[in-house]
Amino acid sequence: MERIELSKDKKKTVKKVKTKDMAKKKEKKELGLGIRALLSNIDSKIAVDPKKVVQELSSAVAQIKLSAIETNPDQPRSEFDEDALKELSQSIKSYGLIQPITVRRLTQKTYQLISGERRVRASKMAGLKEVPAYVRITKDEEMLELALVENIQRENLNAIEVAITYQRLIDECNLTHAELSKRIGKNRSTVTNFMRLLKLPPKVQKAIKNKSLTMGHARALSGVEDLSIQLSVFKEIQEDNLSVRATEELIRSYSPKSSKSKAKKKKPALPEEYRRIQNDLSDQFETRVAIKRKSTGKGQIIINFDNDIDFNRILDFFE
Repeated sequence: MERIELSKDKKKTVKKVKTKDMAKKKEKKELGLGIRALLSNIDSKIAVDPKKVVQELSSAVAQIKLSAIETNPDQPRSEFDEDALKELSQSIKSYGLIQPITVRRLTQKTYQLISGERRVRASKMAGLKEVPAYVRITKDEEMLELALVENIQRENLNAIEVAITYQRLIDECNLTHAELSKRIGKNRSTVTNFMRLLKLPPKVQKAIKNKSLTMGHARALSGVEDLSIQLSVFKEIQEDNLSVRATEELIRSYSPKSSKSKAKKKKPALPEEYRRIQNDLSDQFETRVAIKRKSTGKGQIIINFDNDIDFNRILDFFE
């Protein structure tokens, strides 16, 4: 297959992107070294200033080997939907584990799972050797709550990080939504709006983390229950730079009332098996893939790309 040669300007753009990626990796590595150093000397630091240790651990994410994590024997949930786990596993392969798990440190090399068993199982299915995790120490509940509430006040947190912190306060400190809203001085509706962000598709969550999608857009998307509509609207927001108001109008256009006149012209739904394949291909190529199939069995597979760089990236899958 013939490849497209990039112009000098585009090659410079690629070089800049690679330089930025390298800088991010270096920064991530340095942060990793910091948390590893903290964990390796944690016993002596706890003896001196346990509050400071809890504060540092509350906002730091460590990479923990899955083999070093044991499940909690008191975990009330024992059954997990296999299909849902496979979907989450595929998502983790494509986008990584966006929401870290939480573990309690037992020894220098072993940890017990506090929350995130579903994510752990899916990560194992995805072939991961280690996962991002928040680490807790024994009897730190009261100090942890204070530390997490303090973390929320930081100005540099993105909306997903705020939502994850709210979720941690609810899960790890046994707070209700009402109790949490009192602790942080926010309306209950504000807490709920943030929590709904964690139910958005990983691709959308990543855009929120990268701040290429605003909280207003995210709030509008979180009100959409249909995943295919969410992703379709998200794509239009990115491609057409839609305002929040335009996004809300677009979402309304998908409502049953607005589409009554088009009901007779509606095309037959794609069979479930084809839809599953379509989603798998979208995850594999990290772009929108559409399968069009006629009743005769004939059809097309359409793979979208944004530019020459993206086109060449997709071509690499066929070599």
